[in-house]
Amino acid sequence: MSGEKTVAVIGAGPVGLAAAAHVLERGMSPVVLEAGHEAAHAVRQWQHVQLFSPWEYNIDKAAARLLAPTGWNSPDPSAYPTGGELLDRYLMPLATRTPLREVIRTSSRVSAISRVGFDKAKTRGREQAPFEIRYQNGGGPEVLRADAVIDTSGTWFSPNPAGRNGLPAIGEPECAGHIAYGMPDLRSADRARYAGKTVAVLGAGHSAVGTLIDLAQLADEVPGTQAIWLLRGADPAKAFGGGRNDKLAARGQLGSAFAALVASGKIKVESEFGVTHLSESEGCLEIAAGAGARSVIVDELIVSTGFRPDFSFLSELRLRLDPAIEAPVALAPLIDPNEHSCGTVRPHGARELSHDEPGFYMAGMKSYGRAPTFLMMTGYEQVRSIAADLAGDKEAAARVELVLPETGVCTRGGVESTEAASGCCGGPAKQEPTACCAADETAKKAGASGCGCS
Repeated sequence: MSGEKTVAVIGAGPVGLAAAAHVLERGMSPVVLEAGHEAAHAVRQWQHVQLFSPWEYNIDKAAARLLAPTGWNSPDPSAYPTGGELLDRYLMPLATRTPLREVIRTSSRVSAISRVGFDKAKTRGREQAPFEIRYQNGGGPEVLRADAVIDTSGTWFSPNPAGRNGLPAIGEPECAGHIAYGMPDLRSADRARYAGKTVAVLGAGHSAVGTLIDLAQLADEVPGTQAIWLLRGADPAKAFGGGRNDKLAARGQLGSAFAALVASGKIKVESEFGVTHLSESEGCLEIAAGAGARSVIVDELIVSTGFRPDFSFLSELRLRLDPAIEAPVALAPLIDPNEHSCGTVRPHGARELSHDEPGFYMAGMKSYGRAPTFLMMTGYEQVRSIAADLAGDKEAAARVELVLPETGVCTRGGVESTEAASGCCGGPAKQEPTACCAADETAKKAGASGCGCS
């Protein structure tokens, strides 16, 4: 592709802005379509959350090169930002003080993408036809034509439901007034809703863990606040992470702090709890795991069961998606949570992210489909490679320019690897439980021998 080509970028989040920076640096013309009224609209929804990766992993290199002439000061690379700090100190300066300000179209929600003159079924000459992107803004429907498309629209606004089978639980829509999704701001904006209440949190990922920690802290401040952890699986320790073995220290500390709270009893655990029914009962919410089986009654439910991609505006494009993970087929085996859970996913780029629609790529969180292990720096590497590929620099597109930090706990086929077990079991109990060894150390303190983790 020549330097005159136009590349449409869907979404102005961290990865979308990085994509635009790389496209611009390669001499092509980006146009960024953002559904929100400002860049990084989704980040604003979780701006109260502290990231578990430091600044050195959250700033894209091409974006930093764009920012340099503006007098921008790079934050301390070892400090851990909140989502709000990510906005104020990086994303907004990038979107408003660099040449990207001329290519971002806000309040522009993409409704459909196709090829000019081609529906999904027509093949001959398809590759030469430009993309037609339809979007809605305050002035009504608009059309943009582009030579390539990078979809970085993310998944934040497509949360998974509470139901254990991937569908909303029976009664979930009717009980919406008691339910929140993702990570509410329990410490500030949403404090009044949850203070003094019994709150159930469903999920086992970082969002659920962080929310439960916030609830436990709120319980220390406001009597009557009770946190209940609804866990679909049988083993709470799997959510504790890698502890001191995690190369992202804040991520390891999050799991360690959570393990200690669970061990202390400050968080009530209901394991093997697959939600099937939700109903209102005297102003409260009854959550059932199977008709006529176990149930809990709470004031509020926070569903932190992850997210899923929205493909509704891509129905006329030829996508190649893994049928289970809904990620590009070449990427899916690297991130499939049925096979492994690890922070050491091999860096990947244009080759793994391409589809049967030449010139179309998914990047960022959306490229991971339903897998939960995405890191921001992974997205930066993705779009660096994609921009190189679009510019015809195949060598740079294939080159790996990223080393991901390890979690300290990896599983293969559901079995923990020696990386997780190393140093975990068999020794004496430590003063403070670490994340990966909490079960073992609890057993040791009770006088057991052998490995409590098993």
